Amino acid sequence: MTAPGREAGAPADPDGSADPAAPADPDGLVPLAAGAVARLVALDAGRGATAAVAAVREALRPLPQLSAAPHTLRGLGPDPLAALAELAEVIGWILFDAGRYRRAHRMNARALALAALCGDRWTARLTLLNHSMLATHTGHPRAALDAAARVAGPRPLPARVAGLVLIRRAHATALLGADREPLRLIARAQSRFLDGISPRDPHWAWWIDQTELLGHQGWVHARLRRWDRAIPLLYEAATAPGPSYRHLFTAELLAAYAGAGAWREAEELIGRIAPRAAAIGSVRTTETLAATAAGLHHRRGAPASLRDAAVHLRESLPA
Repeated sequence: MTAPGREAGAPADPDGSADPAAPADPDGLVPLAAGAVARLVALDAGRGATAAVAAVREALRPLPQLSAAPHTLRGLGPDPLAALAELAEVIGWILFDAGRYRRAHRMNARALALAALCGDRWTARLTLLNHSMLATHTGHPRAALDAAARVAGPRPLPARVAGLVLIRRAHATALLGADREPLRLIARAQSRFLDGISPRDPHWAWWIDQTELLGHQGWVHARLRRWDRAIPLLYEAATAPGPSYRHLFTAELLAAYAGAGAWREAEELIGRIAPRAAAIGSVRTTETLAATAAGLHHRRGAPASLRDAAVHLRESLPA
């Protein structure tokens, strides 16, 4: 709130050097890119990243510039470059949530290059925050910390953005094995969130809300195996209404129940997830659910009914 190959919906390899074939009026790129951003964001929020990935080809068909080497687009001007950078950032996020991690990495690099060409620092910051999350998810916490550190600038960040940097750092330091530091960082994130919205917040800060913060607080506690703190926070985030990608908090809640040995709660949650599992549009979420279900199926001490439910959940997930 990531770069497709041809089968994922792009008109060409995003790392290629295709002729951008810029139109006579480069400003015509701005409404085209903005419209694509709006459609993809709405589709991602409503149906999930896998549905949005399938729509990328149509979104990019009139925008071959996004498949060109960024340096060849320097002459387009700041507004078209900023519009293309924002679209690249959105596609990078979608590819990440759809499990296309290598292509997400490449599209994030493209978004950063385009943003640098036009001086769009805010799109660059959001891309870096997305990239930090991608690096943590793929097991590269030091790269995640490096990406988060690059968000800072000469002026203090607005509270919501600063809080998101702290969240990214909390996840990465937890993955590195720290104990107290992730808790300190996530507490600071809560404090910055309470500072409220400021006029300096970028337009994309709308999705950094209380539910998002609660989910990440619970998730960080879960990474530290602090189940008594993790479960209530994740439960609150998972049961709140919100965009499709927040199904991830439900998956993390199930993992926390499994970690805590809360068999009854885990079985009840599986009973609620399984009927709608096939429609989950986030590969990150289905990967987490599949891993938890596999662990429960073989978990010593888990009741037979829970192990059977775990098998049913795995069979219900999208391929």
